Amino acid sequence: MKFSKFEDWEPCYLQILNDFGFDRAADEEAARVLDRLLPRNSLPLLRRRIRGKAVTVCGNAPALDEELDRLEGVVVAADRAAERLYRHGIRPAAIATDLDGATEEFTEMNRKGTVIVVHAHGDNIPLIEWWVPRLPGPLVGTTQARPVGRVYNFGGFSDGDRAVFLAHALGASSVTLAGFDLDDPSVNPVKRKKLLWARRLLALLGHDL
Repeated sequence: MKFSKFEDWEPCYLQILNDFGFDRAADEEAARVLDRLLPRNSLPLLRRRIRGKAVTVCGNAPALDEELDRLEGVVVAADRAAERLYRHGIRPAAIATDLDGATEEFTEMNRKGTVIVVHAHGDNIPLIEWWVPRLPGPLVGTTQARPVGRVYNFGGFSDGDRAVFLAHALGASSVTLAGFDLDDPSVNPVKRKKLLWARRLLALLGHDL
């Protein structure tokens, strides 16, 4: 299943808002802030990197280190997984992040050409305002609410599943997952709920974890 327009995704979004008690108006404001701050729109570049290619999306589960030797094609990282890849000599083509795991290594990767796919939601406006002006390389903006300006909605909720939705939406020939653990018993209740949503959303794309 692909979400070719926001109306396709909106029923899932409304359920997420209800389940977590998120504020839609805050999500929409964050998207406007991101659109206003984005110095460039690198979606055409990212699309060229992904379209027609095999893509591996890397999550940040502990098992990622054991799966590095089977990464193939274009590598897309979910937030903190990017740092782990980079320290093993792998610079991802793109990082999907809401910036809560951003570090100066993100800036370094971005300067070298990694596309940072910055996600806006109601809780991360200060992070957007801090990081976006400091990222010197290619940038793409995303939202979980209605898209606005240069801020897109490809579907997905948390960093990992958003990266998978992104790869599918931009025309990857295949999408493989590495470093995903949706049954991690050590996470807090909110994170556990997010993992349940990740499993549900990934299943819509044919990834049964």
